[in-house]
Amino acid sequence: MTASTEGQHHLSADVLVVGFGKGGKTAARALGGTGKTVVLVEESARMYGGTCPNVGCVPSKGMVHHSRKRRPQDDPQRFYEQSVDKVQDVREFMRQGNYDGLTGLESVTVVTGKAVFTDPHTVAVSKADGGRLTVTAETVLVNTGSRPVVPDTPGLRASRFLLTSTELLESRHLPQRLAIIGGGYLGLEFAAIYQRFGSRVTMLARGERFLPRADADVAEAVRTILDGEGVTIVTGAQVREVRDGADDTTVVYDVGGTEHTLTVDAVLPATGRVPATDGLGLESAGVRTAKDGAIEVDEHLRTSQPHIFALGDVNGGPKFTYISLDDSRIVLDQLLGEGKRTTADRGAVPNTVFMTPPLATVGMTEQEARAAGRRIKVARENVEDILAMPRAYAVEETRGLMKFVLDADTDLILGAALLSVDAQELINTVTLAIRHRITATELRNTIYTHPSSTEAFNEVPRMIIHEDPPTEHH
Repeated sequence: MTASTEGQHHLSADVLVVGFGKGGKTAARALGGTGKTVVLVEESARMYGGTCPNVGCVPSKGMVHHSRKRRPQDDPQRFYEQSVDKVQDVREFMRQGNYDGLTGLESVTVVTGKAVFTDPHTVAVSKADGGRLTVTAETVLVNTGSRPVVPDTPGLRASRFLLTSTELLESRHLPQRLAIIGGGYLGLEFAAIYQRFGSRVTMLARGERFLPRADADVAEAVRTILDGEGVTIVTGAQVREVRDGADDTTVVYDVGGTEHTLTVDAVLPATGRVPATDGLGLESAGVRTAKDGAIEVDEHLRTSQPHIFALGDVNGGPKFTYISLDDSRIVLDQLLGEGKRTTADRGAVPNTVFMTPPLATVGMTEQEARAAGRRIKVARENVEDILAMPRAYAVEETRGLMKFVLDADTDLILGAALLSVDAQELINTVTLAIRHRITATELRNTIYTHPSSTEAFNEVPRMIIHEDPPTEHH
């Protein structure tokens, strides 16, 4: 690695990583460990480690944990302030740990600043300290993540009461009334968190059907839980305008052509994220992007420039930290291995919404299996009825259900939805079963520890509530 002395500095490295996300940092550590020189450029010093430990998964799940601990006698505002402070302490610990983990490697240099491509191998960096730097590398990894979408609703972007998910998690003021625009998984998680902290939460979901990607019975079970927590859910809501007042703001929305208003202290748009590629100068690098800004990649995560790879949210794939991690495995196999690993190797990918209890899913829903023309069996049981799951009673959390979609001809597991205590852990066992073609009978007959939530698998897969008739052959 080389650098000049004064003025315009220059670094040459084997690998340049733009963005300190999960995939980028993992690849940087692995490549640096082999002796390759690596320069990692991160725009913000508070984002070492990427979205998850700083403004995403870790702080949000920390807030889930603390919200569950609030007692009726706790002052909501004071308890909330203390919770935010504790969560931010963990965030700072992880941020520093991520930074130290890379800078401790002699062959890795971390630069804090904004990187802009000037050609396919070079970026110009405007450093946080005011200096400028150029970095040239043979191989480039882009791992800049994604950013929240704020809809172009009249009055929303200019509202003093608008809070992104990042801002809401870091604010020490607990809103008494919170409006969440959007009925997706992010909105669900935040609704559950803030209702438990003491806010009055209203979700404004655009679709006529609540959680349209889930089966109707699963969506209804989720809604029953949120209703029981006190969350107000409005479906078919078309938000038209946000009007600020002196001390609060009014959200104007239509349902079935009738206008309604909702006055709140904070508005959270939970309407998705888009790849963070603005200002990267990708056109100067000859890197093609899609309409939403996502970097176009092949199955090996190579861009239109074969030496440039895109990892994580920025390539338009599933926006999960563990996908970014798996992206690093694919790229490292290209750079250090046999080059055989691809995105097609992933198979089933689990997902969890950390409401209380969590909703974890993997594979096909019942409606997706039917649309695919599969002959299926459906096994389902309410948690309160699962006698083989004493842990649910021991921890006093018997809400929810477990559902399996099975292939009626092969007994293979096509998909599952687990709305239960420990679902975020249980789903990983089901995912392995799907990937390794373990049948529902094998899953049911396996020996599990006791008392555990996994024991539910001894019972639920045999609770068949529906089986398609055999296909007639002529």
